[in-house]
Amino acid sequence: MRITVFAVGRMKSGPERELADRYLDRLKKTGVPLGLEFTSVIEITESKAPQAELRKREESAKVLEALDQDGVLILLDERGKTVPSEAFAAAVARFRDDGKRQLLVAIGGPDGHAASLRDRADVVLALGAMTWPHQIVRILVAEQLYRATTILAGHPYHRI
Repeated sequence: MRITVFAVGRMKSGPERELADRYLDRLKKTGVPLGLEFTSVIEITESKAPQAELRKREESAKVLEALDQDGVLILLDERGKTVPSEAFAAAVARFRDDGKRQLLVAIGGPDGHAASLRDRADVVLALGAMTWPHQIVRILVAEQLYRATTILAGHPYHRI
């Protein structure tokens, strides 16, 4: 299953990008034996539309353009549910085992996602009750995808 991270907003070079890239590089190496291939990060610039709802619709349309027709969409949203890393890893494995060919994890812009995109999502997750800066969310997503592969591989990286 191909894994793509979709992000509204561009991440500048610096320590945050380096850390996110480090986890994504680890994901590339650990995912392949498990049938999980990290393909890319798709970054789009934030919409310049004058109203928040229009910005959300425009950005959400671009998410759908990047998503295969039968692809799995995991949406990060403050109204989503919080799950332990093991449950996240199990969901990734379930989608893979169900024969899904694409998993797209979408990080929204400052206004969030359109309601229609939340309705289309297979999973809506929150990274806790707090709001996080875009750069930190990118790091957290990269780390959790890597952690999921280590959990599925039985690697000792994930300890509780």
